[in-house]
Amino acid sequence: MRSIHPVINIIKKKFSGQFIRNVGWLSISEIIYRVLRLGLVVIIARYLNRHDYGLGAIIMTVREFSLTFADIGISAKIIQAEEEELEDLCNSAYWLSWVVFFSLFVIQSIAAFPIAWFYKSPNLILPIIVSGIAYLIWPLSTIQKTLIQRENRLKVIAIANSAQNFTGSILTAIFAVLGMGVWSLVLPSILISPLEPLIYYRAQSWRVNTGFTTKSWSQIFKFGKNILGVSLLRTLRNNLDYLLVGRFVVKQGVPEYGIQELGLYFFGFNAGLGISLSIINAINSAILPHLCAVRSELSELKKSYFSSLKTIRATIIPFVILQSSLAHIYVPIVFGKKWVPAIPIVILICLSAIPRPFADAASQLLIAVGKPHLDLYWNIIFTFLFSITILIGVNLQFLGVDTSVLSVHLGEHWQIIVVAISVLLVHIVFLPLFTLWATNYVFPKTKKI
Repeated sequence: MRSIHPVINIIKKKFSGQFIRNVGWLSISEIIYRVLRLGLVVIIARYLNRHDYGLGAIIMTVREFSLTFADIGISAKIIQAEEEELEDLCNSAYWLSWVVFFSLFVIQSIAAFPIAWFYKSPNLILPIIVSGIAYLIWPLSTIQKTLIQRENRLKVIAIANSAQNFTGSILTAIFAVLGMGVWSLVLPSILISPLEPLIYYRAQSWRVNTGFTTKSWSQIFKFGKNILGVSLLRTLRNNLDYLLVGRFVVKQGVPEYGIQELGLYFFGFNAGLGISLSIINAINSAILPHLCAVRSELSELKKSYFSSLKTIRATIIPFVILQSSLAHIYVPIVFGKKWVPAIPIVILICLSAIPRPFADAASQLLIAVGKPHLDLYWNIIFTFLFSITILIGVNLQFLGVDTSVLSVHLGEHWQIIVVAISVLLVHIVFLPLFTLWATNYVFPKTKKI
């Protein structure tokens, strides 16, 4: 039995080091993107008005909801699959991805009309339709990208992301300077979409080798239904404040006031959570294959999981505290004085980033041990709590609250500041509770490791 321990130690070091490298590559990619994005935000903050920002927020929200349906568990299933079932699974998943993406394009195009009616802004219709064109290109490389992630070669994904982000940021800046308004936020993602297939086809040799087949679709649906449910709920939470602010924040005599306030809120959200969210996304992309690689050994899984939490703690908390404490300094200097009213939102949303990656790691842990349904149940509960909190925050005036006091203390934009406070409170109260529960569920103190 003693001879096993050196082998286990080697495996542990290998995957621990691989995880750190993967997080490093993805973090570098995301940081490069956010640095570019920072310069981009500076440019578009000076060339786009709040109304354009508001329209852009709605279009991006629609796009994010559509993309949530794009991965109905395909990636997670391929990453988790055993080697002997991988080829059949990839062939079926390839054709399924085409069906899904094409359907999303059609549905989004049809949905553009009621969305424009809901926000009373017909200018939304064409940008929403056009933004979906990229969906008809991405299926070409969906499987290659997932296989690269399964192989823990996240350096390739980092390079692809950097290439797309760099090109997209440059195009957005050019279009904004040219006075293209909201179109500067829509067109670049379409123009850069061919880059992804070009990079992943070169990096991964897999090619579809069957005609149209539905052989493994039921297997993918069975595995992915809980993951899709979680993704939908997470997307709803991430965008619910946008949806409500744009529609229910009103001011008598000011047409489309809600969209203007949404523009201010959207700027504050991106300035506050942008770089932090990039690091969180990098960690999330690396943690599932990292945990799945050692899930058969409970002791190694536990060590890998807690090592991941330490990495999160060492990167996220110091950065968020530094960023939020300097908001009063860098917002007027970098973005311009017209965005000073967004500073409270920047600080509040920035602080809400602290518990997010810990809860995301706990969710990935449940998926790694084959319990995605528990993650779904939690997300249903949390989405309900989040929705109630945001609805209360955005409708205080209809609940009999003396909003004149809030207006005096928080200023003209008190409504969106209250929404940001609600976002912070619901995250710092409930996400740590879930993280503790999920950790203790998988690694109970009574279970012998």
